Amino acid sequence: MMHKLLIVMCLLFIAGAGYVSAEEIPDSLKPALPSDITIYPDSGGNVAVIYWFPSADDGAGKNIVTGYALYRSPSPKGSFEVIDTVPPGPNRYIDFLPIDTTVVDSGAPFSPAPVTEVTLADKDNDHGHAVIVKWKTSADDIAGSPSNRVLAYNVFRAESQSGPYLMRGQSASGDTQYDDVGSKEREARDYMPDYTDYYYIIRTKTIEYHPGHKDYFYIVRSITDNPDNYRETSPLQFDGTIYTDSQVYGPVQCFGQWFNSGLIPVLIFVICFTAITVFMIFRARRGAELFVRRLAGIEAVDEAIGRATEMGKPILYVLGLGTAAEIATIASFTILGRVAKKVAEYQTGLIVPCYDPIVMTVAQETVKASYMDAGRPDSYDENMVYFVTQSQFAYVAAVNGVMLRELPATNIYMGKFFAESLILAETGALAGSIQIAGTDEIAQIPFFVVACDYTLIGEELYAASAYLGREPVLLGSLKAQDYAKAAVMIIAIVGFITINLNWDWFVNLFRVAN
Repeated sequence: MMHKLLIVMCLLFIAGAGYVSAEEIPDSLKPALPSDITIYPDSGGNVAVIYWFPSADDGAGKNIVTGYALYRSPSPKGSFEVIDTVPPGPNRYIDFLPIDTTVVDSGAPFSPAPVTEVTLADKDNDHGHAVIVKWKTSADDIAGSPSNRVLAYNVFRAESQSGPYLMRGQSASGDTQYDDVGSKEREARDYMPDYTDYYYIIRTKTIEYHPGHKDYFYIVRSITDNPDNYRETSPLQFDGTIYTDSQVYGPVQCFGQWFNSGLIPVLIFVICFTAITVFMIFRARRGAELFVRRLAGIEAVDEAIGRATEMGKPILYVLGLGTAAEIATIASFTILGRVAKKVAEYQTGLIVPCYDPIVMTVAQETVKASYMDAGRPDSYDENMVYFVTQSQFAYVAAVNGVMLRELPATNIYMGKFFAESLILAETGALAGSIQIAGTDEIAQIPFFVVACDYTLIGEELYAASAYLGREPVLLGSLKAQDYAKAAVMIIAIVGFITINLNWDWFVNLFRVAN
């Protein structure tokens, strides 16, 4: 008897272990919900149309969705009753709402006047995939009047005159335009292909409800073969406001433009700036003396190198954490070349620890070329420039160790710096080094200013490369930028004066479309 009882208990335990309740199913195993669920009224408000895109696990992903169950309730916290179950795939479900027959006979509901003078056009100056819908407001849409009975305008679109029409968006009472902008990516659910016929209906919604019912709430559930394994939306509201549809308008097609006419001021400015740049480069190549204001940080480089020579200590040059393709690092290469040439002439030591291996390779070639230009190729040591690590703070720790061991007379930080800036500069200050820094990272400049002797702020780093190298292309570009800045300042001052004199024509010359 005991053996039989034991067998029965084991069977019950196995059966209980095999049963998994809804609470025991982890979220990772539950199916994904459908997306882009849209609920809108039809047939004067007594029909709800529910549209959705399929779940990510409907034919893809886990591939476990067997359909969708729809539930309805007059209250978001009420008892939801199942109204239907539909097969998997993209769906549009039509729900005929229950109506209180005691209210239906209370008289014909107010129907708002439809919109008129609807025009459809491709959106100008864009990449395509967009249509502008314009209309004249309903006769019952009286702006600022308490008798205004129009709530909003819903815009529906279809690819054939017979539909189905899907809601694209809503505009408030008083609006006369809606920009129907779709995605240009084929994989996107909102993809709106160019050169395709589109038809539109504009729905005028009132502030009144259809007789017999008001709001309803829906829940859409992704279901599987296992009745306990599902996922459902939170209650989605549907309102049964009364509306009037316009007639069908279309077709219209959208397409992209080759040139954005709204950016003509930008084109003119680019042409003018390019012309000035080319002119200045030609002047620099002909040997013209183009003035560049003195930069204290760069002027101090020769002094710092001389100090290092007198003390018999090396110079530490840090290129920052940028890659070789970043502008700040490229500018730093030019400054490194000038420093390396002076170091070769004075026979001073040079240490260049690198964060990026590509930057290290370029820096090695830059230093080697500078030693050759100085006539001392035999003094070049490839160990001057070496790779440390691509871990930010491990790199900083290694550089700080070099500072405290070698006690360089001068530390030069030029390039792209981030959170490590203050750590480097503070350690160098404790080591008693002269420090010259430059970066285009605005957030790091205050740390260099307080801890370094000289700091190149922002674009002064770029100007330094032209200042030192005197390369015609760099020098001409720098002067062209100076003239462009002066022109912008003059235009801004004139614009400020004219706008206060109500001379809008001058400001409109520089207006740029989005």
